[in-house]
Amino acid sequence: MNFHETLAERNAEFAQTGFSAELKMMPSRRTTIIGCVDPRVDPMDVLKLEPGEAAVIRNVGGRVNPALFETLAVLGVVSRAAGAEIGGGWNLVVLQHTDCGIKGCYHHAPKLLAKQMGVEEDKLDTLAITDPYQAVALDVAALKANPNLPAGVTVSGLVYDVKTGRVTTVVPPAVLHAGQE
Repeated sequence: MNFHETLAERNAEFAQTGFSAELKMMPSRRTTIIGCVDPRVDPMDVLKLEPGEAAVIRNVGGRVNPALFETLAVLGVVSRAAGAEIGGGWNLVVLQHTDCGIKGCYHHAPKLLAKQMGVEEDKLDTLAITDPYQAVALDVAALKANPNLPAGVTVSGLVYDVKTGRVTTVVPPAVLHAGQE
C-alpha cells in the first residue's frame, strides 16, 4: 500500500471515530500558535492540544516574518467575518525548537533565508537564526512592536527541546500594546 492509500484509510477511520461536526471555525481556547514545520514539533502533539482548541500557523523555523504578518491580518478579517473579533482574551504563542533545520538554510542558502525573513542578507545575524532562545525573544518583541496587531492579545514565547520533549517559557505571557482596535 502506498502512503496516499494509508492516508485515505486513516481518514476513513477518523471520519467514523474522531470526526466532530460540532467544532467551530474559531479556536475554543482563543489561541493561535506560530510554530515550525518540523514534524518533530507538531503543536497538537507537544502541547497536547485537543481538536479545535487552537489555530496553528507553521512555517520554517516558526519565525515571525512578513508572510506571517500577512497571515495574521487575513485571520483578523476571517475572525471579524465569523463574529469573533480577535483581541483581549486571545493568546498568540510563538513556539520554536532546538536543533531546527533553519540553521541549514542560514549556512547554505542565506540569500533565500533573508528573502523569507524580509531582511537584507547582511542582517540575518540580527535574527539569531542559530539560537532558538534568542530567536523566540526577538520574534515576540517583533509581535509586540507591530501596531497592526489587535490590542489586548496576550503573547508568549516557548522553546521545545527535541531531545527531552520539554517546553521552556522564554517570554512569559504579556498583553500586547494598546494597538488599533
